[in-house]
Parts: sequence; structure tokens; C-alpha cells
Amino acid sequence: MVCNDPCCRLHSRFLVGAHMSLRTPLGQVLGQGSAKDGTGHFWGQRVSGMALLVLGLWFAYSMATIPGFSHSEALAFIAPPLNAVLLLLLVASLGYHSNLGVQVVIEDYVHGHATKLVSLILSRFAHTFLAVAAAYGIIKIGLGA
Repeated sequence: MVCNDPCCRLHSRFLVGAHMSLRTPLGQVLGQGSAKDGTGHFWGQRVSGMALLVLGLWFAYSMATIPGFSHSEALAFIAPPLNAVLLLLLVASLGYHSNLGVQVVIEDYVHGHATKLVSLILSRFAHTFLAVAAAYGIIKIGLGA
């Protein structure tokens, strides 16, 4: 028995026959699928998040145990090589993780193509600039310049 109802024919086109697909009808009409980039982004966020957890705990402990917050005490804290390297790792992972998060927000909520592209480029440049500026300061203090 065959159903001749237009509704049945519409749904059976996507569920039965040679053109069986797991894509939604809207996805088939628009011809847009996965960007094949989600897995790397997902793992980047998770790994940088774990690094931030460890480095953030170290930084919070260090700030809680530092004797004071004067300029000379801050320089004395950054000067040892271990602290300088851990601060550099914290800055790098913080900049990377923040960039990934802001990228997701821009991609999801900025709808104009040109505006989205400009926003993504400006975000990447701002994150890179701030991370490099912080790294420069840490290296300069660490080397005693």
C-alpha cells in the first residue's frame, strides 16, 4: 500500500530510497556541511584549559605566598628562571585559550561576512600583540635588563 499524501512523499524522500542521507533537509538544500575544523578547535580548548588550570593554581599559590606587591618584590618574583618560564607558559596558554574562545563567540554571533572577517582578524592581532608584549616584559625582567 502506497501513501499518496504529499506529506508522506516529502518525508519518504529523505528517509527511504537511493538518496538516503543523514543530513537534515535544510542542510541538503543549503549544501553546507561540516567545516571539518571542529575537532582541532575542541582539543585546543581542552588542552589549553588543562594547562591554564595547572598554571593558574601555581600562579594563585605564588601570589598568595609572595611577601608583598611592590615593584621590587614583583621583579624579584619574576627574576628566577623557573618563575619566568612558568609565567611565559601561562601567558602563551592564556592568549591561545582566550583567542579560541573569542573566535567561537565571533563566529556564532557576528552575522555579516565582512564584519565577521574583520572581527576575527582584529581579535587575532590583539591577542597576539598582548601575548608578545607580556612575553617581552617577562623576558626583559628575567634577563635582568
